[in-house]
Amino acid sequence: MDWARGLYSTALFALAPLIWRRVRSEHALTDPRRTLRELRLGRIPRTPPGEPMLWLHCASVGEVLAARPLIEALLERYPEHRLTLTTMTATGAERARALAASRGDERLVHRFIPLDFPAAATRFVSRLRPGLALFFETELWPNLLHACRRQGVPVAVVNGRLSPRAFRGYRRLRPLMGEALACVDWLAAKSSDDAQRFRELGMAEARMTVVGSLKFDIAIDDKALEVSECLRTRLGERPVWVAGSTHEGEEAALLVAHARLRERCPDALLVLVPRHPQRFDAVAALCAQAGMPAARRSLDEWPTADTAVYLGDTMGELLALYGAGDLAFVGGSLVPIGGHNLLEPAALGVPVLTGPELANFEEVAETLREADALVEAADEAALAASLAALFADPAERRRLGEAGHAVVAANRGSLERTLEGLARLLPPK
Repeated sequence: MDWARGLYSTALFALAPLIWRRVRSEHALTDPRRTLRELRLGRIPRTPPGEPMLWLHCASVGEVLAARPLIEALLERYPEHRLTLTTMTATGAERARALAASRGDERLVHRFIPLDFPAAATRFVSRLRPGLALFFETELWPNLLHACRRQGVPVAVVNGRLSPRAFRGYRRLRPLMGEALACVDWLAAKSSDDAQRFRELGMAEARMTVVGSLKFDIAIDDKALEVSECLRTRLGERPVWVAGSTHEGEEAALLVAHARLRERCPDALLVLVPRHPQRFDAVAALCAQAGMPAARRSLDEWPTADTAVYLGDTMGELLALYGAGDLAFVGGSLVPIGGHNLLEPAALGVPVLTGPELANFEEVAETLREADALVEAADEAALAASLAALFADPAERRRLGEAGHAVVAANRGSLERTLEGLARLLPPK
């Protein structure tokens, strides 16, 4: 075993009790009939000999949503292959299964990625037997990558990105990252800055291409649009803003901003969509404590004229909820998370607002800034002021929405460039 990977594996074994505790909390949100060893140690059914298989790994729900155009394109271009989509989190699993169900395609299946212990990684790859392994964004698991190389599985990193913060962390592990990246046959980087960071970690320039962000190729399905239209019709003419993918510590600030907004717009409605389902009940309690009890979508409750908050506590409906709003605030940006996908509301033509924490989406944010298609607020007071100003100015809302939609349309094309690169590793028949 390479020395850096050996030290890494030793550290994993030392941390195993903590890792298993985290895994058990995730397991509570998954299928309790399946054992943790089955879910996380690679004990998956064997792919039958002669059955071609593709493997795409996405960390969680956001990555699954961003990868959807790629997933659909792979199923179309490789009709003889099955596609195994792996995730790390239970929320990602739920989104992956919902995607498979919506397609009605038995070739798309979900599995949990194994913990990156050497034996589990080897077992998973040998049982899955993929013809091509794809890792989305920054999912670089050294033992899984090594298992692919040892078993002759070509590996690609797609939509490859490294935020400055992630790069600083990985740079401290440069020998380990260099070994991991040596197992990658092709890396499709989102930008030249991302490519440079990967290069500094040891990725060979000859095996790397800047293709742009797959997130600009976002797919909006007809069902989401229908749900949006239905919601908007039922909500009527009242001002509606959506706060999506919010985190702990962020909802309280958003409720303060909403209270200030309602001083100017008493009938304003906040559609609040927490990022993680295990927090739905806590956020509902937080709304009640703030004097704004929420109608809960999961309970089929409907906001009345007096309701201030509508809690989007369901899975897989964020795009539909964004589409029902006049304005959209993208969460993870008032707290030091790094932001979430600003392009989801933009693709729907909904004006986009954000907080200052955008480390994970800085390049996307800059593209929107250049088109004057992004409203940034430093805190809840600034957010409340921006919301009030925009609700008072329909022409500016319309301009912002059109500008954001145009940015998404102008930057599409990464998907086709990614597929061309993958075809060099696994030509479609």
